[in-house]
Amino acid sequence: MSLSTVLFFFLAHLGAGIAWSLLFVSKEAGVKFFRFNAGLSAILVAFALAFRFAALDGAPVESPLAQFAVTVLYAVEAALVMYWATVGRTLVRIRPAIIAVSIIGGLAVVILQGIDVSAGRGLALQVLTVVSFISSAALLGGACTSMTLGHWYLVIPSMQVTHLQSIVKAHIASTVVRAVVVGAAVWFAIATWQPESGAPSFRHYIMSVDGIFFWQRVLFGLFGPAVLSYLTWETAKIRATQSATGILYVDFFTVVVGEVLAKYIVLATHVPV
Repeated sequence: MSLSTVLFFFLAHLGAGIAWSLLFVSKEAGVKFFRFNAGLSAILVAFALAFRFAALDGAPVESPLAQFAVTVLYAVEAALVMYWATVGRTLVRIRPAIIAVSIIGGLAVVILQGIDVSAGRGLALQVLTVVSFISSAALLGGACTSMTLGHWYLVIPSMQVTHLQSIVKAHIASTVVRAVVVGAAVWFAIATWQPESGAPSFRHYIMSVDGIFFWQRVLFGLFGPAVLSYLTWETAKIRATQSATGILYVDFFTVVVGEVLAKYIVLATHVPV
């Protein structure tokens, strides 16, 4: 495992999550909003692919499943670039197909990565890892798009505040789902550990010095977003969009820290937190 591998997973999930979250944004946000986010998603996926090449230097040969996931990620990148290039232009007929490729392809990549990371470790852990990766991408995308939409009220001051409230509600829901998935993964790792396996238990890991990464992951990646997303919701209810956006900047930072640590922990311990 290397830092490049951690960043590859993180950036791929963030890029895919941003594409998914655009489904929850009203068209009232305008063409430039969707073009900006599509371009941002494409850039993140491109950086993810670059870090993948860095991770391959001197690393073991990838599995066929991992290689297939990367092939699908290339298709997602192409779809995102095409979507960015066609938003607000006359190619209306093909745009739904482009969106479908970017969203379904992104979901396929996340699922394939989850299966590959947990290969040979039992069906239950594979399912948990896949669900964990999906919830991670949804949380990252929701946090980033919420922050961007909050900022967009400076661009379109007349936009209804209900649009921000809707995306924040989706972000709160993704935070709750992420916390539940992490809790289930931790319980499963502790409950199914066998002493004869020779490896230290996950309970031992989180109580050791190395466990500082896990507790930082919980503090920044789960507790932080839970509190901050609720504060954003309360602020959005009183139509204080600038204050809500300021909170969302901090919220996105905590989500990023938490999910980078989560990628490190899952690659180091195979527990999908």
